[in-house]
Amino acid sequence: MSLAVVLDLDDTLYLERDYIRSGFTSVGTFLTSEHGLNRFAETAWQLFEEGVRRTTFDQALDRLGRSDLLPLVSELVMHYRNHKPAISLCPDAEEALLRWRSNYEIGVITDGPLESQRAKAGVLGAADWADLVVFTAELGGSFMKPHPLSFEMAQAQLGGERYAYVADNPHKDFVAPHRLGWRTVRIRRQGGLHYDVPSGEDIDVEFSDLTDIDAQLVP
Repeated sequence: MSLAVVLDLDDTLYLERDYIRSGFTSVGTFLTSEHGLNRFAETAWQLFEEGVRRTTFDQALDRLGRSDLLPLVSELVMHYRNHKPAISLCPDAEEALLRWRSNYEIGVITDGPLESQRAKAGVLGAADWADLVVFTAELGGSFMKPHPLSFEMAQAQLGGERYAYVADNPHKDFVAPHRLGWRTVRIRRQGGLHYDVPSGEDIDVEFSDLTDIDAQLVP
């Protein structure tokens, strides 16, 4: 019976913290070059580690005494989203994809700003190992996970008889595939942004990485 393995990107195949740090570094380089501001990346990362979200750029500029640059925040966000990220597949993810390519159909379903997710998929080489990539941002904001549309599209296009969804975020990743009867596998990576969130009833099995999950991709 044929199996399709569908994957999330962030904190499933690579650590999202690496993308965030890469983006801060890129924005910091831009600010140094164009506005003579140093230590933006370090300050933004410190704020992130303190738990700041959504207002990280504003608070970093304030902390650095450059509130005059606050009108640039929208431009800095676009720079962040469009930068070429310094990320790579986790070793266990790279090994798993090599194992699966000859045995399974492989898909990706990923939320997030389209520019960012396309850049991540490009750097991670998705064109080489994925048969289908669904960016939910292309479908419209109301169709982000947990909406089932992206999963229904993958099921229609990949054509497997059984499906497994491998992802990390208990808040939204597993609701739709679980209802569709897919096998739901949570990857709870150390350092992942949702590591401390407990698994819910829509998660069939949980692992710390992709090394030993093959036998659990089907019931």
